[in-house]
Amino acid sequence: MTALTSALAGSAEWTAAAQAMEAKLAELDGVNAELAQAGGEKAVERHRGRGKLTARERIDLLIDRDTPFLELCPYAAWGSDFPVGASMVGGIGVVSGVECLITANDPTIAGGTSNPRTLKKSLRLMDISLKNRLPHISLVESGGANLPTQSEIFIPGGDTFRRLAELSKAGIPTIAIVFGNSTAGGAYHPGMSDHVVMIENRSKVFLGGPPLVKAATGEISDDESLGGAQMHARTSGLADHFARDEQDALRIGRRIVARLNWAKAGPAPGPSVEPLFDAEELLGVVPGDLKIPFDPREVLARVVDGSDFDEFKPLYGSGIVTGWARIHGYPVGVIANSKGVIFSEEAQKTTQFIQIANRQRTPLLFLHNTTGYMVGRRYEEGGIIKHGSMMVNAVSTSEVPHISVLVGASYGAGHYGMCGRAFDPRFLFAWPSAKSAVMGGAQLADVVTSVAKASAEARGLPFDDEKNELRRQAIERQIEAESLPLFLSGLVYDDGIIDPRDTRTVLGLSLSAIANGPIESDRTYGIFRM
Repeated sequence: MTALTSALAGSAEWTAAAQAMEAKLAELDGVNAELAQAGGEKAVERHRGRGKLTARERIDLLIDRDTPFLELCPYAAWGSDFPVGASMVGGIGVVSGVECLITANDPTIAGGTSNPRTLKKSLRLMDISLKNRLPHISLVESGGANLPTQSEIFIPGGDTFRRLAELSKAGIPTIAIVFGNSTAGGAYHPGMSDHVVMIENRSKVFLGGPPLVKAATGEISDDESLGGAQMHARTSGLADHFARDEQDALRIGRRIVARLNWAKAGPAPGPSVEPLFDAEELLGVVPGDLKIPFDPREVLARVVDGSDFDEFKPLYGSGIVTGWARIHGYPVGVIANSKGVIFSEEAQKTTQFIQIANRQRTPLLFLHNTTGYMVGRRYEEGGIIKHGSMMVNAVSTSEVPHISVLVGASYGAGHYGMCGRAFDPRFLFAWPSAKSAVMGGAQLADVVTSVAKASAEARGLPFDDEKNELRRQAIERQIEAESLPLFLSGLVYDDGIIDPRDTRTVLGLSLSAIANGPIESDRTYGIFRM
């Protein structure tokens, strides 16, 4: 055993950091309360008054009893003109023993209509389904596109139908359970799904509703005869299964999954061993001031199986910790920032480690706390561009699955080298303590105002230092606000903000989802600039 030790317990630094984290979690609790309200008390009451279940209630009845549901992108649309959650609930749950990607339109929010953030969230969830070979179940009840924002939805929205086709082509089952409206372009969602369940007197699927049909053709019709469940089950053949009510539809959905003969194609986990240290202590790992460094081994000691970690090159490039561990029995290679700044040695060490992980077909876990690659004449002469590029190249072309967790800072090209969103990690989560931007707010504000002053001086123009200072402060406030996890999560730049104490569980569920497909790597790379 190579068990990690800990120096955290009882220190004043831990107490201060834990208090700062608890304050951030309290803020998150307020946003979670917004999510729980869905479209508001009146909208939920009206919905239930029609004999309908809420989106979350439908998911609860669909998944196996006493199994977890890993909600993904829950804070989509935060800070925008649209309700938090983007009119949709989505995540990974176990249905009839099979891990599935589940999405549910929330009809209590503007009738479940899709706004631009809904589309972004939906495409991300479909991407997770495809990459991890998760059967895709859609609980459909939507009024279609949010018409005032149609210019941002109509053209890119076609990607949802293309991805349904891609899922089916890849042999990943797609199941649509229609609870209400699925009209116009939305009619193609059940139309392109492998399995379709419709509910008597509830489901309505048509390209054009009665008003549009009358306007276009003069034909007078009603919802049921035009696109109801009876018609689609008996006449058009769109409905594969006819349900009597919502509970019956969910029961049928569970039976469809049970008959898929689905089996995981990835590696089975080994025995799972609890860490030696209490997850509660994770609250005090990250200082309230991210300028203060912390040891990522303190995180690993409370996350990996048995707190057992075999470190790779511990004496070289010590600003990044690399090594091997298991989480809930699944093997992982860990890449964690230790000192914030990435030097040439860290970049070279990480590149080698990524190559080894690909040779061994071992998934990689990135724990972010970096201000970026080192700058300055000495480091430019030492080849920091080459070595940083080598690390980015390795991350870009690595074929084993990646999971990223933004624990602290994630700035500049360091965000790229540590497998940020643009580098296609299978999952990316953030702690409430995380921040991410091109650089820190103070540094960016100083750069912008310094450039403005130098430009004025070069042109011989007068310069107002007082106004420039006010501008600097405004820029710093803006960048600080835009680097916070809720802002970034609202843009669907992560898959969720997680309580640090839940990190081991979230990573275990993610690794289990990844294991639905084989861990593959062709072990080839492009040219590294040496």
